[in-house]
Amino acid sequence: MKIKQFISSIAAVSLITACMPAIPVYAEESTMRDITTMELVHDMGIGINLGNTYESCGDWIAQWGDGTPESYETAWGSPVITKEMIQGYADSGFDTLRIPVAWSNMMVENNQISPLYLETVREAVDWALECDMYVIMNLHWDSGWLEKLPEDKENVMKKYSDIWTQLCEEFKDYDDYLIFESQNEELGWSSLWNIWGGTEGKDESYALVNEVNQTFVDIVRSSGGNNPARHLLISGYNTSIELTCDPLFKMPSDPANRMAVSVHYYTPSCFAILEEDADWGKASSTWGTDAEIAELERNMNLMKTTFVDNGIPVIIGEYGCPKKNKEEESIRKFLSSVCQEAYDRNMCPVLWDVTDLHYDRKTCKMTDPELNKLLVAVKPAEENPKVIKGDVNSDSEFSLADLVMMQNFLLDNGSIIDWKAGDLCKDNKIDVFDMCIMRAEYAKTFLAANIQED
Repeated sequence: MKIKQFISSIAAVSLITACMPAIPVYAEESTMRDITTMELVHDMGIGINLGNTYESCGDWIAQWGDGTPESYETAWGSPVITKEMIQGYADSGFDTLRIPVAWSNMMVENNQISPLYLETVREAVDWALECDMYVIMNLHWDSGWLEKLPEDKENVMKKYSDIWTQLCEEFKDYDDYLIFESQNEELGWSSLWNIWGGTEGKDESYALVNEVNQTFVDIVRSSGGNNPARHLLISGYNTSIELTCDPLFKMPSDPANRMAVSVHYYTPSCFAILEEDADWGKASSTWGTDAEIAELERNMNLMKTTFVDNGIPVIIGEYGCPKKNKEEESIRKFLSSVCQEAYDRNMCPVLWDVTDLHYDRKTCKMTDPELNKLLVAVKPAEENPKVIKGDVNSDSEFSLADLVMMQNFLLDNGSIIDWKAGDLCKDNKIDVFDMCIMRAEYAKTFLAANIQED
């Protein structure tokens, strides 16, 4: 195409755009894609946790803090989160951000979540979505009130239901890049069943786990917006692989059939948890023997045969290890091996990270570039390609055809395939302002490639 032809074509698009009503056209119809949860989990690639941040909790924060969301956000060592920090996760190759939250922070009477705290978390969710990341948002430990369920079931279940009812309303219009997770590691009660002391109380504890997860699904599915079709993450029994693979653990009944199961991986605990010797174990500074690798493979195979092979997707919501008193090469080998073994079995591995552990929230980069390379290398280069801005027809290039598709969509004379590629204003809607940016970008791209032809 010569420059005069280009000017004619772009002028035609400009004329039509000028005649469009200046009313935002929300891309609601295309926000929930027609994909299975198994396909979505595969697309989630590899992830990382925004740990020790919005789940920071404790009475001392209310006593000594200034009563703002930031006082909780920073209580466990994190700086105030910025969009640049979250963009750094995406730039480091992570496709998914898990955001643990203690929703009781600043909670007012009748279990009402503080609007200020809610908006602080929402801001982080929005930033991650704007960075083209998936987001897992959960209800985390939250000062342990869920531990009282066996002896105070009515009040605990009411609080649990109240929290998720509010979250479903607040986030109902978000698309399928936002996943709700029922809980963290607290589903399973030692007050009912001692896993080291026989089977007494085991049935009762599992029954409560299954009841909480079913309540979660029922609340989400009965709420509005996109929630009847939202993909959900179901917490396993204490998120333990062995306990979650027990036949007593049941996935909830779900009319949408859009659920994955979550487990965590900190095995062997002497390496993955302990920094120093404890009364229950001796800390290990190294990992990677044939026996340790075989143990990892057995655990991942157990999740695959129990869930993945039966059509139930799996997300390793946390895996990790400390760095203190650990050999650097062992850290790299352990983390990259867990990531690889999970990903190779079509599971999404999400690295546990807190401030200055594996990611530096000041420089917005991974602290160990070599580890970063190993984790990113887990995923084949051709998988999870980044969104090409403006490529609304999803043909892997931005061209005049995308401008025409966008124009027709805005005139209510057609649809677009990839609305995220067209949301150039990053405001979760498609309107003429996005079209204007597309025109400008197309003009710049075309001129750079073709100006020499004249």
